[in-house]
Amino acid sequence: MPSDKPARERILDAAHELMLTVGLARTTTKEIARGAECSEAALYKHFASKEELFIGVLSERLPRLTPLLRGLAAEPGTASLEENVTEIARQAALFYEQSFPIAASLYAQTELKRRHDDAMRELGTGPHLPIEGLDAYLRAEQAAGRVRADADTFAAASLLLGACAQRAFAYDATRGGVPPADDFARRLTRTLLAGIG
Repeated sequence: MPSDKPARERILDAAHELMLTVGLARTTTKEIARGAECSEAALYKHFASKEELFIGVLSERLPRLTPLLRGLAAEPGTASLEENVTEIARQAALFYEQSFPIAASLYAQTELKRRHDDAMRELGTGPHLPIEGLDAYLRAEQAAGRVRADADTFAAASLLLGACAQRAFAYDATRGGVPPADDFARRLTRTLLAGIG
């Protein structure tokens, strides 16, 4: 007997679980439908494609990085620059930590990665959006005088988010393991702001 949750929620839950355990490339809509206790036809009533379902998992089941960036860019100065950038770094570290195992399987198959990238472009999304969102926030803070006028905000956004993605990708291989997101975010922010603040 299906759970009391609406079908869309069950589908997202099942997709999230499968994508985490077997990766995006090996997750099928048939398995997702089975995990959600619905038919594939019901799945396609809510999501037009596996890529759309992937975006739903990223935006509704993982840390909410994009809404945070949009909100801060719209209202810079709501907290200190250090507090805001630390929260961005923390959310980004958690987002990449949770999304990397899902998306990593795409990189094993060149053709699959290309198809996925094409679908992301068609849907108006992709991994470039957080960089653009952080750049927009840093430019708003620059206009408010809280970031140096000569600072390259796009480079700063790329550095911060690149470090957060690298934390998810490489730190497991080190003896110390993945540093806690809060400590990592504070240290990363202090270093970044020393260059642009």
